[in-house]
Amino acid sequence: MKKLSLTFVLMFTIVLFSFAHTFAVENLSGKVVETMNSGGYTYVNIEKAGNNTWVAVTQTEITVGQDVSFKPGSVMTDFSSKSLNRTFDSIVFSGGVVGKDKPAPAATVSDMKPPAKTVKVKKAEGPDAYTVADLYEKRSELDKKVIILSGTVVKFSSQIMGKNWAHLQDGSGDASKGTNDLVVTLQDTLAVGDTVTIKGTVSKDKDFGSGYKYAVIIEDANIKK
Repeated sequence: MKKLSLTFVLMFTIVLFSFAHTFAVENLSGKVVETMNSGGYTYVNIEKAGNNTWVAVTQTEITVGQDVSFKPGSVMTDFSSKSLNRTFDSIVFSGGVVGKDKPAPAATVSDMKPPAKTVKVKKAEGPDAYTVADLYEKRSELDKKVIILSGTVVKFSSQIMGKNWAHLQDGSGDASKGTNDLVVTLQDTLAVGDTVTIKGTVSKDKDFGSGYKYAVIIEDANIKK
């Protein structure tokens, strides 16, 4: 019996440890003591009852001395921001700011998409090659499959949730429906204006939380040389 109990405690400890790096946090509020913008995010250090908490939200106007409340979010430990050149012991990626007078809505996919640009990129070659429009249209049948895509980088954010995020467009799709722009996660560093061919895995209806929802996204992509 004691052996069984010890095994249960050990298993429970392992489960807790496995979730130690990312978990949900609610009721975030306090006075802003430090804030900075970088990579499309606003990083805010809030103080309440002598405790300080770092929170990250989609870039918005926040000032030092302001009392602010945040929507629930997920904690990440040992989060490294290359754009800030610093590592946070713990930071909460929140769904957005809740203001007393002017509540700020949580970030949505449309908020985070760059404006439509005039782009024209030739479709990549090969049986696994698709256009941006193709991937939206065929996302169900291509879910979890590896594809090839050529496009121009119209927006790039580095080291958010441990990944780099690039928006690719190739001239296909409908801007009014949001099917002209595709998000790709990768480790490579790109610049706006780069035209690249990537190879990655399709995921449909992907929800990362905190307002990051995508009808289709390419994950863990690599740049094809």
